[in-house]
Amino acid sequence: MWKKKFLIVFLILFFPSVAYLLLHTGKNNFRKLQVYGPKEVGSNGDTLYHTIPPFRFTDQSGHTVTEKDLDGKVYVASFFFANCPDICPKMNNQVRRAADVYKDNKDVAFVSFTVNPEHDTVPVLAEYAAKLNATKLPWSFLTGNKDSIYKLAGEGYLVYAAKGKGSFQFFHSQDLILIDKDKRIRGIYDGLEKKEVDTLIDEIAVLLFEYEQKK
Repeated sequence: MWKKKFLIVFLILFFPSVAYLLLHTGKNNFRKLQVYGPKEVGSNGDTLYHTIPPFRFTDQSGHTVTEKDLDGKVYVASFFFANCPDICPKMNNQVRRAADVYKDNKDVAFVSFTVNPEHDTVPVLAEYAAKLNATKLPWSFLTGNKDSIYKLAGEGYLVYAAKGKGSFQFFHSQDLILIDKDKRIRGIYDGLEKKEVDTLIDEIAVLLFEYEQKK
C-alpha cells in the first residue's frame, strides 16, 4: 500500500518536470535553452553573449546586494513597485509560487527591483515581503538609485519599456527574466500567465541540469 502511495506522490510532484526534460531531449543530450540579447565574435573566434552588468542595491533587510551575491546561482529577475494596484500583485504571487518550488535549492534565487525607490524604502520592502509570505524564500526585494535601476533594467535585463523618470512615471513590466550562472539571459516569461510561469519553473530545472552536465 505504501509503495502505491509513494508512486502517486512521485508522479504528481516530479513527472511534469521530468516529462518536460525528456520531451526536449536530443539523442544524447537534453535541450539547452537559448541565450537572449546581442552577441559578437571575440578575438579568438568565440561567441561573446550579452551579460548582466555589475550593480549595487539594498534589500528588504537593509543588506547591500551586488551581482557577486548571485555568483554561482541561476536566478529570476523582475521589476515592480509596492503600491502597484494590479499587475505587480498578480505577478508577484506567481513569482512566489516559483520561489516556493526552489526554496531549498541554494543554486536558485529570485530578485525583484523596485521602479519606485523614492517610495519603496527598506521598511516598505520589508513589509511588502512579509505580506507576500516571502521572508523565508530565496527572494530579494531591492531598492536604490532610480536612474541606476532604470539603466540596469533597460541596458542589463533588456527591459525595453524602462522609461519614465517623473514622480508618477513608472514602467510596467510583467516579464520574468531567467539568468544563468554566467549572467546571461536564458528565458523571458509573462509573469501574469500561469502556464508561462509553469514553463519558467521547468526551465530553471533544465538550466540547472545543463550545468550539471558540465561538471
